[in-house]
Amino acid sequence: MDYSQIITVEPGKRGGKPCIRGLRMTVTDVLEYLASGMTAEEIVAEFPNLTVNDIHACLSFAADRERRLTVVSRP
Repeated sequence: MDYSQIITVEPGKRGGKPCIRGLRMTVTDVLEYLASGMTAEEIVAEFPNLTVNDIHACLSFAADRERRLTVVSRP
């Protein structure tokens, strides 16, 4: 999924964290709701400015970031 038009970063908003469409909802917020057991539909019902596509964009963003994560092992 191309999340580049959905996930935005603005230095003055939420400390420069990745947000959804310029809203004050961060990718981390959405991931934490999902991790707590909420479904995408429940999140959208709770936050009507969001769409299920926004939730999918957050997951794609997180997966892409995880893919690029480098772990340095210590001796």
